[in-house]
Amino acid sequence: MYASREDIGYDFGDDSKVGSKPVKPNPNIDGGWAWMIVFSSFLVHILIMGSQMALGVLNMEWLEEFNQSRGLTAWVSSLSMGITLIVGPFIGLFISMCGCRLTAIIGGILNALGWILSAYASSVHYLFLTFGVTAGIGSGMVYLPAVVMVGQYFQKRRALAQGLSTTGTGFGAFLMTALLKYLCTEFGWRNAMFIQGAISLNLCVCGALMRPLSPKDLSEKSVVRSNSEDNQEKALSHSTETIKSNGVLSDEPEKKEEATTEEVLESVKHIEIGGNSGNGRNMYGLRMLKTVSQLTLTVRKGFALWYSSYFGAASLFTNRVFVAFIIWALFAYSSFVIPFIHLPEIVKQYNLSRQDNVFPLTSIIAIVHIFGKVILGIISDLPCISTWNVFLMANFTLVTCILTLPLMQTYVGLAVVCALIGFSSGYFSLMPVVTEDLVGTKHLANAYGIIICANGISALFGPPFAGWIYDITQKYDFSFYIAGLLYMVGIVFLLIQPCIQKKQPRQKSTEEAQV
Repeated sequence: MYASREDIGYDFGDDSKVGSKPVKPNPNIDGGWAWMIVFSSFLVHILIMGSQMALGVLNMEWLEEFNQSRGLTAWVSSLSMGITLIVGPFIGLFISMCGCRLTAIIGGILNALGWILSAYASSVHYLFLTFGVTAGIGSGMVYLPAVVMVGQYFQKRRALAQGLSTTGTGFGAFLMTALLKYLCTEFGWRNAMFIQGAISLNLCVCGALMRPLSPKDLSEKSVVRSNSEDNQEKALSHSTETIKSNGVLSDEPEKKEEATTEEVLESVKHIEIGGNSGNGRNMYGLRMLKTVSQLTLTVRKGFALWYSSYFGAASLFTNRVFVAFIIWALFAYSSFVIPFIHLPEIVKQYNLSRQDNVFPLTSIIAIVHIFGKVILGIISDLPCISTWNVFLMANFTLVTCILTLPLMQTYVGLAVVCALIGFSSGYFSLMPVVTEDLVGTKHLANAYGIIICANGISALFGPPFAGWIYDITQKYDFSFYIAGLLYMVGIVFLLIQPCIQKKQPRQKSTEEAQV
């Protein structure tokens, strides 16, 4: 027997009230400036994720330059990829306090600085600090806002919008691989990194395009989304909404903080009025006091929201489906990253360098990855298709390809498997959509920060682990087998809670029909 929506506290809003007061959403939601946000996010994915997918080129240069083991050298790429994602929860705090635009601009400066400083590296350990940590933190400060802003600006075409924006990863991997190869050949890897650092300053421009929506627009979007979800029977739509009865994602702390904010600013206002009635000599000090008060309260409010999302009574971790999603993310991402870092070495071992130079395998993954994200996004937006089911099918296909890749020792065989890896990994565009279905738009930044943090841990240890296994066995086969098996474990965890929850929307819709 299933409980009704009221019993479990799903926040679908009062339909009668919505009917009496029609919602007029911002024209920029699902249109207008929303497409500029998609374009900005697209460029961010080219410059950040695309560059990281092309690090196999620099990895070979670092092996020759510093003459270190493959396992140690792979830590440079892994640190950059891993830290970009691991800092997600802390970047969520920055977004809560400063907004997406300022966070992204600061991140663009840090990322460029990391690339430029890495051009003067004297050892692999120097690269750990400059490229792995500095550029990695900068990348994370731009990447998370780029994903969150697309989620805020789209309601009806979320999967398609995320798919289009994240195709920048595929375009970037293809373009940056060719660019870094050319720059390394013509100018050497040091000058190549310096030039790439200058190019990365364009991330600041991308951040400037991230114009924030007003709180009113966000609330209107939530109401529209709640109404539309009543008419859709997607697997996770109803089972992952805000659960008031368990205290999940409650708005009470924010309401208390808003009351405090109004009281303090009102007192400052009275002081300012009193200053006007007397003399104007202290007006500058009063304005400064008001500005500092507003800034302090904004920081407190942002920190309170961030803290409650992770540690308070409204913790995201009380959502069991979301916890299963985190466990999956801990195992998944390394299976996608390992081929990009080590495929150039595998090609060299199989004496396939001539064919790979004509059309690199990493470029095949990147190009097909573009089509995979768009096609999976379009399919997921269809009313009769469950985003969750598309997400799972893509995961099963990818893990099969990872386990199959070591068996292929010809260029054609590797190309086919790489094409399937590229297409199935298009599910990355669905991750923000699934996360938003789980926690709602308001908490997307903090929730997606946790997911990409788990992905970052996976990316951090995956490539060095593969290099370490190679140093022991002189083969990459076991690296792919172990990564594939761990990925399968993550998928099993992903299936535990949703398999139970998927039945609930159907039962509810039947009960509603009877009423």
